[in-house]
This record gives sequence, structure tokens and C-alpha cells, in this order.
Amino acid sequence: MPLSYRALRLGLMILTIVAGTVLSAGWAMQHAKRDAMRADAMRASEQLSLYATSLHTLIERYRALPAVLALDPELIAALRGPVEGAAQEALNRKLERINGAAQSSTLELLDPTGLAVAASNWRLPTSYVGSNYGFRPYFKQTRSEGTGRFFAVGVTSGVPGYFLSSAVNDEHERFLGAMVVKLEFPELERDWRQGSDVVLVSDARGIIFIANQEGWRYRELRSLSRDDRAELAETRQYDKQPLRPLQHQVLSRFTEHSRLSRVQGPQGSRDYLWESLPLDSEGWTLHLLRQPQLGEDGRNAALGAAAVWLSLVFATLFVSQRLRLARLRQRSREALEREVEQRTRELRTAQEGLVQSAKLAALGQMSAALAHEINQPLTTQRMQLETLRLLLDHGRIDQARQALEPLEQMLARMAALTGHLKTFARNSPGGLRERLDLATVVDQSLQLLDTRLRSDGIDLALYLARPAWVRGDAIRLEQVLINLLHNALDAMADKRFKRLEIRIEHAGPDWRLSVIDSGGGIAEADLPKVFDPFFTTKPVGDGLGLGLAISYGIVHEAGGQLRVENLAGGACFTLSLPCDLEPVC
Repeated sequence: MPLSYRALRLGLMILTIVAGTVLSAGWAMQHAKRDAMRADAMRASEQLSLYATSLHTLIERYRALPAVLALDPELIAALRGPVEGAAQEALNRKLERINGAAQSSTLELLDPTGLAVAASNWRLPTSYVGSNYGFRPYFKQTRSEGTGRFFAVGVTSGVPGYFLSSAVNDEHERFLGAMVVKLEFPELERDWRQGSDVVLVSDARGIIFIANQEGWRYRELRSLSRDDRAELAETRQYDKQPLRPLQHQVLSRFTEHSRLSRVQGPQGSRDYLWESLPLDSEGWTLHLLRQPQLGEDGRNAALGAAAVWLSLVFATLFVSQRLRLARLRQRSREALEREVEQRTRELRTAQEGLVQSAKLAALGQMSAALAHEINQPLTTQRMQLETLRLLLDHGRIDQARQALEPLEQMLARMAALTGHLKTFARNSPGGLRERLDLATVVDQSLQLLDTRLRSDGIDLALYLARPAWVRGDAIRLEQVLINLLHNALDAMADKRFKRLEIRIEHAGPDWRLSVIDSGGGIAEADLPKVFDPFFTTKPVGDGLGLGLAISYGIVHEAGGQLRVENLAGGACFTLSLPCDLEPVC
């Protein structure tokens, strides 16, 4: 064989080996890189879920606040006529106080035209008072649907925020105005800034309005149509903020919401693992951008592929290496899945614990008394059982049978008490309108509070018309009554003369239930505010001032009224509910 042919053949072989080595190593590198990115994308998706939970929790904390404040009689009365002078200043101070207690950003009260007649920021140069927000979508939505929500840059303050609103209606459900709470997200963005990831929130049009890093906010993820730009100009959603496009190109897609993209961001062109999570409840999308990291798996796979191509002798080593890497990846995935399952279980356990703690909070005040109420009959029953054993030992069967009767009565009382305690602890869904006797609600409430009534030495007077048929939720009405009775007992705690009077009487088309105590009454200046959220006369730590506000909402939902007045020597809370006309009252 000529030397030149051998040299050419050797050269081609070396070239083939080198090319094959490069190609196989390159293929293995890309494959391992894609696997690593998939695993990294899975971790990014889990992190994104945590960010979504923190955002959802912040919004849900304040979602019910406008609806609760919309029931305030003082705010309803203010919207019936012109708000000016001293009345307007009083409203401003009230909203300022509630905003501070709730730790929201801003509270404002709008009239039927969208004019802000009162606001918690009335002292600031950027006060909302006197500005008209009738053009905002949240106001139009509230006027037509009863509630509204909208993220926008404040046209007065220039500060972006999420507006949640609820309609303020009169007793005939006529629209008087809107109660609005504004949420700002600087603390949330600061918390998200702790990591190296880019976290963004975009609206339904693809406009980024929340970002944890500078330069990303007010970027367009897709081109806006002419109609979109016209609507943005009309609603002034982003007001004077210039919108700029964010150039991005999808390089590889893993799932519908997971991809590798090249982004022309504030720091220049970079490749990111881009995870998206739709937030259907708000109509937004949460994004997490993370720079991909290629670990040791890619390099090891490339060396293994090159070794196989260079020599079949190392085929077994190559297979072993690949199997080892596969096992490592499997163990990593299994460890990750176990960690996700464990964290999911811990989160579910924590959530269930919070729900159970909230459910048992109302029963906590009665726990010691109920334990005493049950322990005393148990002690008596043990003594009676000893007596019964002696009677049976002496063959006195008739006397033993008589001794069983009080034992059976005590067991029946304990069963009735614990049975009603479980019924009261049951979570009521609300909105239930069953036919019930208001006097029975009083009986059940007094049964739960019987031990405290006796231990406090309360002189109890009952004047109950029976039956007093109404429509409502028995558990919720019992909750209202127990709250009123607790307040009455607390008011009489330091009084020598303790008289509690409960009346049910017929008053026109209504049944009227009154709770009257001898606790000295309520200061005249505080009477108009007792049903306000967060108002309380108790020492710090003894209450948030929400009990009477919640009771007022429950009675209002049932179609009734809850009022308070001072009588000689004490306070009188009156609950009125329409008679149920089947049969006629």
C-alpha cells in the first residue's frame, strides 16, 4: 500500500474521529444542557408558585375591607347629602384612622359621579379629596356590578396601585357611591428582590406593571392594538408613564408556560429560563426569568460520548457512566419530588391549623367554664357508681334502679351540652335562610354561657314570646347573640349589681330581641361608632373592634337591623328581624 494512501487514510480516520468526537460531545452537551434546564425550569416553576401565593395573600387580606366599610351607617348617611365643612373633616379623620388600623395604602369615598368626597390622605398635597375618578374602570364596574378592581398609576399621586371597590347602597339598594381601598406593592417588590431572579407581573394586555428590578416596569410583552392604546388613553391606566416594547425571542419551549428565551432587557441581551403563571382571579400573569446554569452533568456527558466514539473498548465504561448519571438525575428528581411533597404537606397542615385556630377562637373564652361544667357531673357520677355497686352487693335492686335515674339525667345533660357545642363549632357557609324560632336561639346561647352566668352571679330575667318565627341562619344568629351577651357580661364585670334582661316581643311586622345590661351604658360620643370596624373601648389586646361590625353585617344580610341605645343604668342592644308569615305571626 503506497505511503501516501496510508497517510490519506490515516488523516481521514483522524478527521472522522475528531469530527465524530466533536459532534458526539456537542450532542451530549446539548442534551444534558436541555435536561438541566428542564430541571431548573421545574424549580423555577415551584418558586413562581410561592411568589403567586404571597401576591394572592396580600390582595385577599384587603379584598373584603371595602364591602365591610360600605355597610357603615355614617358613610351611607354622608352620601345622602352634600359632604362639606365639619362633616367632611370628620369623614376624612375616620378614614385616616381606619386606614392606619388596617395598614392599607389609601381609603377613599366616592359619590355617585365618582367625585372623592373623603379620603384617608386628606392631609397630603396629593389628597384625593375633590378629584373625580368616574372615568376609572373600577368605578364603572362598581356602579354596574357592585364591586370593582383595577391596577393603575394614580393620576393624583403618581404612585401605582391596585384599587378594590365596593358599592355603597341605601336600604332600597340604590347606588349612593363607592368605597375604594388602594394597595401598593413596594414591600412585596422589595421581598422579591432578595433573590437573583427577575420577577414580573403583566396585565391582560401584556404590559409589565410590577417588577423586582429597575428598568423592567412599563414594558410591552407584545404589540398593542389601536383599540388597546385608545382604551389606555381613556382610562389613564398608566397615565404619564411611557410604554416601551420588551424584545424577546423564544429559543426553545418546554411546556406551554415554560421556555428558553433571548431577552433584550435593561442589562443587554441575555438568555433566560422564562416561566409564566396565569393569575386567573385577577386577569394577570406572573413571570420569573432565571439565567440557566449548566452544571457538571453537561461536561460529564460530553466526555462520556467522546470516550465511546474514540474507542469501542470504553463502551462499557460509557454505558456505566450514562447509567450513573441517569441514576443521579433520577435521585435528584426523586429528592426534589419528595421535598415538594413535604413542603406541600407542611403548607396544607399550616393552612388547616390556621383555619382550625380561627374556628376555635370563639370557643376559647368558654373552654374553662365548659370543662368545669362537664368535670363536676363526672365526679358526681363516680360517687353514684360506688353507691350503686354497694346497693347491688347487698341485693337492693329497687334502690339501685332508682339511683340510676339521676345518673341517666346527668349523662343526658352532658350529651346535650357537647352535642350543641359541636353544632356551634360547625362552619356555616352563610346565606342560609331556614325557618327558625328566635327563642330557641336564645335558649341555645344561654346553654353555652350558663356556667359564666352562674359564676358571675348574674341576675337573669327572660321575657321571651314563643314561638318567634323568623328566617335566617341559626348558627350565625347564635354567634351574634353570644357576642352581645359577652359584651354585656364584660360591661358588668366590675359592677356590684349585675342584671341581664333578654326580651323577645312582637313589634309590627318584626320580632324584636333586646339584650339589656346594668353595666353603666356606653359613652354618648361613642354610640354612633360602636358598629364601626376596628372601634373598641376595651384595653389593647382584648379585641380588634370587629365583633359588633361582623354582627351588624350578619343581621343586615338576614334582612334585619341591629341598634344600640342607653337605658337607665346600662346599654340596650336591639335585634329586629321580619316575621316569617308561614304561619302568620
